[in-house]
Amino acid sequence: MQFGVWAPRAREVELVLGAGQEGRSVPMERTDSPREGWWTAEAEGAHGTRYAFRIDGGDPRPDPRTGWQPEGVHAAGAVVDPATFAWTDSGWAGRSVHGAVVYELHVGTFTEAGTFAAAVQRLDHLVELGVDVVEVLPVSAWDGPWNWGYDGVAPYAVQHEYGGPDGFAAFVDACHAKGLAVALDCVYNHLGPSGNYLAEFGPYFTDKHDTPWGAAVNLDDTGSVEVRRWICDNALRWFRDFHVDALRLDAVHALVDDSPTHVLAQLADETAALSAQLGRPLGLIAESDLNDAVMVTPTAAGGRGMDAQWDDDVHHALHAWLTGERQGYYADFGDAEVVKTVFEEAFFHAERFSSFRGEVWGKKVDRATVPGTAFLGYLQTHDQVGNRAIGDRIGHLLSPARQAAGAALYLLGPFTPMVFMGEEWNASTKWQFFTSFPDPELGKAVSEGRRGEFGQHGWDAEDVPDPQDPATRENSVLRWDELGAPEHARMLDWYRTLTGLRRSVPALADADLRRVRVDVAGNALVLHRGDHRIVVTLGEGTDVEVGGAPVEVVAAFTDGPAPELLATGVRTAAESVVVLRVASAA
Repeated sequence: MQFGVWAPRAREVELVLGAGQEGRSVPMERTDSPREGWWTAEAEGAHGTRYAFRIDGGDPRPDPRTGWQPEGVHAAGAVVDPATFAWTDSGWAGRSVHGAVVYELHVGTFTEAGTFAAAVQRLDHLVELGVDVVEVLPVSAWDGPWNWGYDGVAPYAVQHEYGGPDGFAAFVDACHAKGLAVALDCVYNHLGPSGNYLAEFGPYFTDKHDTPWGAAVNLDDTGSVEVRRWICDNALRWFRDFHVDALRLDAVHALVDDSPTHVLAQLADETAALSAQLGRPLGLIAESDLNDAVMVTPTAAGGRGMDAQWDDDVHHALHAWLTGERQGYYADFGDAEVVKTVFEEAFFHAERFSSFRGEVWGKKVDRATVPGTAFLGYLQTHDQVGNRAIGDRIGHLLSPARQAAGAALYLLGPFTPMVFMGEEWNASTKWQFFTSFPDPELGKAVSEGRRGEFGQHGWDAEDVPDPQDPATRENSVLRWDELGAPEHARMLDWYRTLTGLRRSVPALADADLRRVRVDVAGNALVLHRGDHRIVVTLGEGTDVEVGGAPVEVVAAFTDGPAPELLATGVRTAAESVVVLRVASAA
């Protein structure tokens, strides 16, 4: 087979076959093919063959495009041959992300075993919950067995402890067999701190721009054509070789690119072309804090071409209103009028002053051209839980009725809803930040840095869990035995009820933001969705008129008395959410 690597500055490159330092060396020839700066060599190899590259007599390093690191990110990689995967999903037609119920899943804590194979055993739970798309947190190889996934250093590789490339392929295949699409979280804005050898091969990074993680990935400097190809080829590989249906792109605002064509637009066009070739929808979901719908505007209209983007304003509005927290970036949120604005306009910070950022932020969304489903709405995410000092979930902060109310609003609202794993049964386990770096000095720096960061914000450092302590990961693993407990079963039933309503009632899946209306009166907030109303009451119970016509209760969750129907409205309990159907829409 032919081995190749891009190393434009190298004087000589050797292919090292074998797993150890004493592997057999094969001289490589600079061929400038498929593009300038490439070196190639012919050698025997097959799925699983160990190999690395030696640049100018240095230590053997993993291939920047390695697909498998069985002995860790510092060792030789292994050849991955997609033809060896025994796919059974030839009948899979794909699934658009728009309006889908998305479920954010971290493989390492979804089950005690923390593997793809173990996750497969829980897919029926997701089907019964009403999930359409399983969004998997990053699986690209990092140093150590456990990690959130955002410290990956081998974007093409699949973490070996999870099950490697074969395990991931089997997971995707099993999801498709259950009718579940798969979205994969990909990190292109930075690499982790241990095992990153890319700079030894070529100009993968540039000092032209800065990011919160150090030198920026080179998207517009000398050599950037090949780096952009490295990113786009990686994304297309997940679609083509692993049958993935969508990609979630981490923190795209950190992909600083002054090129005439932004790398995201390039990727969007190439993804569209591959989608046409494969005959199934392929989605791109961006995480962006820019509050700008240019992200989901087609490239032909000058946009970045993403199918959807995370909308943290939905989270912030619901979280601050329901919990009363106002610190940090919650400062501008917190009352029902902000919830109204976000649900009607998609963003709160849209040409409004952001006190957290200290400047006017965001742009208004053209509701006539951009559907609500272009934005993901949620009550929790891995970030919003795990980046709290002790990793406490929304259920640790709220009464069940308040969580149920938040869930009803985003699951029956105009956005593409996303559930964070365990949220659906109000899991008791926290989800904390954890790492497992083998290097003791790096591990110590991470632990001290985490505690120091939260100490500056008033937390007792002793309360902040040590990311390197194995117990931190263990404490974050979901407890599936909880599902049988009444309080957890009740919440799970509520989430299933909501997804069922979204699927069966067209008005509750309507994506047109122009038809969304939210009324705020005293303790009550009423979300209008066609002939349905979602009534949330916080504080004291109240009488709510909903449109001058008789109503019926479709579903309700309350910590007090059951809702009482009035002639054209409902009398609610102090903390409750009621889904009503109006006999004739107002």
